[in-house]
Amino acid sequence: MESILQKAIQSIQKSSIAFSKYITANDTGATGAHQAGFHIHKNAWQLFFKTPGKKGTNEDKFVTIKWQDDFETQSRFIYYGTGTRNEYRLTRFGKGFPYLQDDNIGDLLIIIKRTDDYYEAFVLQSDEEIDDFFAELNISSTDTNGILPRQFQQTSEDKLHDCFLAFLKSLKVDFPTTLELATNSRNCYNNAFGITQQIIKSNPDKEILNWLNTEFQLFKTIEIDRYSKRIQTPFKTVEELVETANTILNRRKSRAGKSLEHHLSEIFKTFQLDYSTQTITEDNKKPDFIFPNLEAYHNLKFDPEKLVVLASKTTCKDRWRQILNEADRVKTKHLFTLQQGISKNQLEEMYKYNVCLVVPKPYLTSFPQDFKEKILTLDSFVKIVQFKQQ
Repeated sequence: MESILQKAIQSIQKSSIAFSKYITANDTGATGAHQAGFHIHKNAWQLFFKTPGKKGTNEDKFVTIKWQDDFETQSRFIYYGTGTRNEYRLTRFGKGFPYLQDDNIGDLLIIIKRTDDYYEAFVLQSDEEIDDFFAELNISSTDTNGILPRQFQQTSEDKLHDCFLAFLKSLKVDFPTTLELATNSRNCYNNAFGITQQIIKSNPDKEILNWLNTEFQLFKTIEIDRYSKRIQTPFKTVEELVETANTILNRRKSRAGKSLEHHLSEIFKTFQLDYSTQTITEDNKKPDFIFPNLEAYHNLKFDPEKLVVLASKTTCKDRWRQILNEADRVKTKHLFTLQQGISKNQLEEMYKYNVCLVVPKPYLTSFPQDFKEKILTLDSFVKIVQFKQQ
């Protein structure tokens, strides 16, 4: 029996246009907004309309949507352009619709156009499904909330592209290590766009997202170069095909898992923070970051109030519990994630167990209003560590 993920991938492959986004608190009404229904980014108007909405008017379109290859809704895609509003929403799903609940915050919504008025939609709920979706389509977790796939704009970023090609030419191995990939992509971006340490310090939340996106583009460039000839040659056996596909997918997931940690390290170095990474605490546990260092952690005379532990996970709806016993001396565990939105119930459980979320500042709007003051940005987390290290 095919999984929901497999059905979503197959549907996308058969369509001319598809869209993805994390379900947010704004969609479910958890922010206190009166208007429930999926907010669709303005750059995705062509998913439903032939022309973008015109300010000063409201426009709508009624469509049939089949959800999870199971049931259908008669839904309405509407552009609100009157008054102060300027937004697109997908509404009207009928009584008992299961995907606009608080627990759906942080799930991944996928909408695929099959005909002019018939669509398919899928909701991926587990971290593993979402990670596999990104890996299968070779898109970045930072590249959601838009049309799939979003192509790398070479024409407007010639300097960056030239740096990619120079790095590709210099490679003496099939694929660079995750650290080399992160470092070189970051250097390419910083040089191409004139990013200085002062700029990074002024907005670390913005720059880490730029680095993550640039690394993903560099990885795609290398991957295309390495596999373009191979995939044009017939595979001799099914086993050979499966082995090649698994190699590609495993490398994608491995890169994504380490990428965030590498770029966070660079942020901490830029701010001249003292820290240790991937060191061993109790029971052979390995927290991603300990501030100020492992020696201070194991020194029982060192004030535990000055110790900080940070885990980094691209998605954390299911995985946040993994960090609870990584450092017994530190009561509050900080967790940096690229997850865009988590339900109120899950957040309550996280904070009950003293897990404090840290997210890029642009992602704060994806979370329920009740928790926005509790969730830290990368900038505010750095300031807390700086204060403890004074």
